[in-house]
Parts: sequence; structure tokens; C-alpha cells
Amino acid sequence: MPTRRATIPATRYPVERLTLDNGLRVVLTPDRSAPVIGVAVVYDVGIRSEPEGRTGFAHLFEHLMFQGSENLEKLAHFRLVQGAGGTFNGSTHLDYTDYYETLPSNALERALFLEADRMRGPRLTEENLRNQVDVVKEEIRVNVLNRPYGGFPWLTLPPVLFDTFPNAHDGYGSFDDLESATVADAADFFRHYYASGNAVLSLSGDIDVAETVELVERHFGDVPARPAPERPSFAEPDLVAERRVSYTDRLAPLPAVASAWRVPDPINDFAGYLPYVVLAEVLTDGDAARLVERLVQRDRAVTSVGGYLGFMGDPFDVRDPTAFLLQAHLPPDGDVDKVLRTVDEELDRLATDGLTDGELARTQARMATHLVLRDTDAVLGRALRMAVLEQQRGEPGLLNELPRLLGEVTEESVRAAAATLRPGRRATVEVLAGVDR
Repeated sequence: MPTRRATIPATRYPVERLTLDNGLRVVLTPDRSAPVIGVAVVYDVGIRSEPEGRTGFAHLFEHLMFQGSENLEKLAHFRLVQGAGGTFNGSTHLDYTDYYETLPSNALERALFLEADRMRGPRLTEENLRNQVDVVKEEIRVNVLNRPYGGFPWLTLPPVLFDTFPNAHDGYGSFDDLESATVADAADFFRHYYASGNAVLSLSGDIDVAETVELVERHFGDVPARPAPERPSFAEPDLVAERRVSYTDRLAPLPAVASAWRVPDPINDFAGYLPYVVLAEVLTDGDAARLVERLVQRDRAVTSVGGYLGFMGDPFDVRDPTAFLLQAHLPPDGDVDKVLRTVDEELDRLATDGLTDGELARTQARMATHLVLRDTDAVLGRALRMAVLEQQRGEPGLLNELPRLLGEVTEESVRAAAATLRPGRRATVEVLAGVDR
């Protein structure tokens, strides 16, 4: 008997697209319900783009983009955004780097001026570079070296799953690589990747489309035209045998384990990819999820378990190659081998017996609700999501379709996805607790 289908909420955010003469792509999604705007600029450069010998450079350059620009001194961006009542930040991902603000709508032109000014050229000086190298090194100390489970699994699992430098290297960077970076390196990185033709500007919220287009043309129209660099292929073969490594974390109070399997291309085989997104939720989201019920509640083999797509946890902002991940923390006397065997059993059971009545519908409804209310209800979430969808797919309007597409994933496709997650395709990293007890 087929399982019940979910009632999926829908969004109808309007989308306007244009491309300036210098190649900058622009996405506008007006919403006049509140006097707030989200502004996002996404550049098609990320951790996978950095060259050998320059690990951590994409993230370092993100920091440099906040250290002044063509017409603004250091810290001016901070002062001007916060002075208008706004907030701002940036982040580095595997496949892109983003910069963004949330502001009152009367500060739209200010935001456009700020982003256009640093698109023309950040202030790349020896002083700024050395200062930000020190800032990034301290960030690594805080978030990785001196933190329990630091870098687990997003830094520790890729070199087990992948073989090539772009996919496997440490995206935070080594201290040696960071310290050897030069201003000339930064200038070359900017010229190559921070071109107007390699960027997307996305604006969401209380905007008038015609007025906004005029303002965008005024501030970005004279940014020098430079084409987007050709994006290389990062493809590599799937695993043909299980890989497994372990290491001791001197700060970790409990053992942990994470496994990854390759999945279909999220851009060119989206229909084949979506069942894995749903499968992750079926297995790990909520007390009724398969692995939570079995490993946490019944067997008490782990203290927590989670599943997701992509090493940074967002299934809709990654390109190929990427992975399906499961991770768990174990009690002090936990047995990693037993946990992995149980995961295999549950995957086999799902692939063979299918889902219970209502299980798929419940999962899809929850996922759609999260997409609508958590990820895109706020104007900044909408601007960021549409910018990435435009950058990677040329389809910002896909934002409106994602809930429906998740709701159309069938039980048969979820079962088929589970059947592919075999031990022979699995990469696993085990954390041995190093804290004395």
C-alpha cells in the first residue's frame, strides 16, 4: 500500500533577473511587507578554488574584503552598515564566498555603494594582510586546535573520502601556507576570481524594482568588466573499497564517528540527488527518525546522531562531488564497529521493507516547513538562497519550487538511495576520546 503524501506549503516570491554590461548578474525579489532589505553578493570562488600551497586562502581573502576598499578606509564598512541600523557578515564555502547585509530599506543605496566599492578593489596592503593572517590563525586555534571535535567531520573526513587536492585539503589552511601568503598573491586572487562576471548580486525585501535597477546600474555599472574564469572540473572516481581512519582528540570527552558516501551530482542530476536529501531526514531528524529511535533510544549505542548532505550541512548550495554524511557521538565505552553495523542494518531494512505509513509524508512536510519558515522567510535568507541558486544553476526561482520538489520524492526513490549506501563505498573517520576520565 503506498504511503500517504504530504501537504506541502508553497511560496510565490517574485523574481526579476538582469545582467549588466560588465557581466554582473542581478536577482531582485521584492516584498513590501516590512521596511527591511537583504543584500547578498556571491562570488564563484571557494575552498575548492584555492591553489596548492595556499590552503585557507579563500577564507583569508574573505577577511581582506572587510579591511577597506577603493574609497573607504579600514572599518568604514562596519561603521556605515551598523550606523544605518544594519548587520553584516561574510562566509566561505566549498564552492562560493558570500558577503551580505540586512538593513532598513532606506539604506539600500548605501549598501549598493559599499558592495560596489569593494568589488572594484579591496584595500590590499601588507599591514592588512599580516593582520588578517593573525586573525585567521587565531580563528583556527579557537575553532579547531583548542576545541573538542575541532574540524570534525568537515575537515577530517574529506581527505578520507577524496584523493584530489581541491576536494581533500584543509579549507581553514595550514599556518605555513597562511604565513607565506603575499600581497601579490592576494592581488592575483582578486583579479582572477573577484570579477564582476563571476559574481551575483541579490536584493530581497522592500524594494521598488525600477528604482532598484537604476541604483544598481549607477553603482555597479562602471565596475570594470572582467569575465568569469573557466571553472575546472573537480570530479573524481567513487570509492571502490571502504576507507577508515582514526585519530585521538586530546580535548574530546567522548568518542565519535562520521561516515560519508558519494551521491549524485546536485546540479546535473537534481532528481537523483533529492532522494538522498529526504533520506537523511528520514534517518536522523526527530525522535521518530530511524537511527535516532534505534541507536539513541533503543540500543543506547550513541548519545546523538545526525545526517545531512554536503560537508557544511546545506544540501542546496553544493556542487559535485559531494556526499551524504552520518555522524554520531558515543558513550565512553561505545563500540564504533557495532554502530556501523547497525547503520548498515537500518539501511538494508529501509531499502528492503520500505517506509511505514505516514513516515515519508511527515518527513517531507517538516522539511518543506523548514525551507519556507526557517530558511527563506527572512529577507536575508531569501537573498542568499536566490544568489546561490543563480550562481550555481541560473535558476533563482527554484527557491519557490524546492518544497514541491521535495514533496514529489517517492518512497521507491528513497529506498533506492538507501540501497546505494553500502560499506564498500563508505569513508569513515573515528575520533578517539583523549580526555582522561
